[in-house]
This record gives sequence, C-alpha cells and structure tokens, in this order.
Amino acid sequence: MLKPIHLTTLVGTALLLGACANSPAAIGQREDMLAAAGFSLRPADTPDRIASLKGLPPHKFVSSLHNGTVSYVYADPTICGCLYVGDQAAYGRYQKLVFDKRIADEQEQAAQLNQNAALNWSYGPWGPWAPYW
Repeated sequence: MLKPIHLTTLVGTALLLGACANSPAAIGQREDMLAAAGFSLRPADTPDRIASLKGLPPHKFVSSLHNGTVSYVYADPTICGCLYVGDQAAYGRYQKLVFDKRIADEQEQAAQLNQNAALNWSYGPWGPWAPYW
C-alpha cells in the first residue's frame, strides 16, 4: 500500500500533467510526434487557408473520408499556424508514439517514486514534511 505522502505526490503529479496537456511545450511535443509519424505540415499561408484553419477545432484530430480513403487533419492555429495532414497509417504510427511515450513517462515516474522511497527522507528527525536537500 502507498504511504499517504506517496499517494499525495502521485495525485498531484497526475493533476499537474493534466493541466499541462495543452501547454505550448506539450503541443510542440505532439507536433514533433505528428511529423515523426508521417503527417505532412501545410502552412496557412493564404487568406482562404487561414479562414479554413480557424474553422477547425484547435489541437484536435478531425477525420474525413474522401474517395474511400480516410484522412486525419490536426489544426494548430496557435503555434505554427498550420495544418498537419496524414493517412490511416500515419495516424496509427502517431497513436503508437503517444502510447510509447505514456509508458516511458509512467516508468520514469515510478523510478522517481522508488528513488524517493529508497531515500526514506520523509521519516527522519524532521517528520514527513521536512525539506529535502
């Protein structure tokens, strides 16, 4: 069973990560994964494209069916002012990258929690709320 201090740390970290999900850094990371997965970047460099970009939900995927082919579009009006376009294979690769990153993040978090528990600093002479030097 997790000790109260560890449970509080875990819940706080989860809330913090959720709050940062649409931060510019998180969006930039997402766009790096889109490019790595094979999505192509299309800049909104004309008035028509800018208007079209503004009509799409920001930082969300929209799928469409055209001539029997599924395409995925990801609009970014805030960071790059562009559109990422990919097919079903690119979307599948993106989902795998997201899954792999989530696993890596969870493993890193578990390692940090284990390291903190191994230090056993919270049960020293200063009690559970002592600062860690």
